[in-house]
Amino acid sequence: MSNSTAPEIKFGLIGLDTSHVVIFSDEFNNPEAAHPLAGAKVVAAWPGGSPDLQSSIGRVPGYTKDLSEKFGVTIMDSIEAVCAACDVILHTSLDGRVHLEQFKKIAPFGKPVFVDKPFALTTADAKAIFALAKEHNVPVFSSSSLRFTGALTRVVTPETKSTVKGADIHGPVALEPTNPGYFWYGIHITEMLYAAMGTGCRSVRAVYTDDYEQVTGIWADGRIGTLHGNRTGNYEYHGMVHFEKNSVHINTATETKGFFTCLGETILEFARTHQPPVPAEETIELIRFIEAANESRANGGREVAL
Repeated sequence: MSNSTAPEIKFGLIGLDTSHVVIFSDEFNNPEAAHPLAGAKVVAAWPGGSPDLQSSIGRVPGYTKDLSEKFGVTIMDSIEAVCAACDVILHTSLDGRVHLEQFKKIAPFGKPVFVDKPFALTTADAKAIFALAKEHNVPVFSSSSLRFTGALTRVVTPETKSTVKGADIHGPVALEPTNPGYFWYGIHITEMLYAAMGTGCRSVRAVYTDDYEQVTGIWADGRIGTLHGNRTGNYEYHGMVHFEKNSVHINTATETKGFFTCLGETILEFARTHQPPVPAEETIELIRFIEAANESRANGGREVAL
């Protein structure tokens, strides 16, 4: 059956405390959107929200109202009700602390799940989520939208990825105590680094000042990947991807197609094929990379093994 004649996929949202839920609803439900995506629709949502995180709970009423009134999304009173009403779950809760407990309610429905960043705040939780997914035969993946920006995917392709010799990624790194260190905003540049370098990091060092962060990862094959973050108001994402004979600059600001549109396209393909675009093993290592970087950051920049 072709995509043009396939039934419309019904998405359900778990957690209405991030601007991503408005972006997704606009992409999938609004044919007049700047970048509409056909073939799926957000039909149901559960508000959620973390009471001790103001950037979470403070957003829930407004986003709930927008989804209901602007996009025709049915607001439901439980995670289970949303899961029963949809084909694919977008697990969008902002707070990584709640993902495992919420996923325990989602997994028994056996439906594909996209888990928004941060996937988890510990390696143990990341492994537990994937174990639940395997137990219930649930296709699942997680990623920051920055992984799929065309600025990066045109440079690091399936054909060129094995030839990448190193990468240096820059972006903003706001901090949030409840989702500590690099889990909050640092996960964006970490996803870009892993999209370029792949798995196999051996150890991490991290140092910081009031306004800046620097993380250096050493891969088992000797390659080096770095992250540079700032809290100065520079919200641009840049990178240099190094090959044997040349280095290529990555600048997401030059893209005509935004990275959220690229993520929406990826989620739609995942919803159709049930094939995760990011392997579980990579997401688990990425979470451990951040965990180790946070450990190094806290102990004066000493090397921490993954």
